[in-house]
Amino acid sequence: VQLQASGGGLVQAGGSLRLSCAASGRTLGSYFMGWFRQAPGKEREFVAAISRDGSESYYANFVKGRFTISRDNARNTVYLQMNSLEAEDTAVYYCAATVRIVLSKTQQSQYDYWGQGTQVTVSS
Repeated sequence: VQLQASGGGLVQAGGSLRLSCAASGRTLGSYFMGWFRQAPGKEREFVAAISRDGSESYYANFVKGRFTISRDNARNTVYLQMNSLEAEDTAVYYCAATVRIVLSKTQQSQYDYWGQGTQVTVSS
């Protein structure tokens, strides 16, 4: 599967963005999906993940109810709605996918396919 992330941009603190991850090559419903991010000078970190049918979602503690992950398997797209953005959210955001059974959804090694990343910049 090929993943294409989009929707990043420049936003003021307190603003919102919605990221999209479009999949091609295979039906997205076969994949457990995640979002990760990497800020300048920092390690890539887990943000959120969603089960294949969208019934379960998981978030990093720093999300604090501000972000929502969702998916539309009919459109082969996963979304990350980000509200109340903070300067600390500035990073390149990546979507990731796996067909395997995920034992640790926060670990990058669990995911086999990655999008190219989309830049999110939050100005304070």
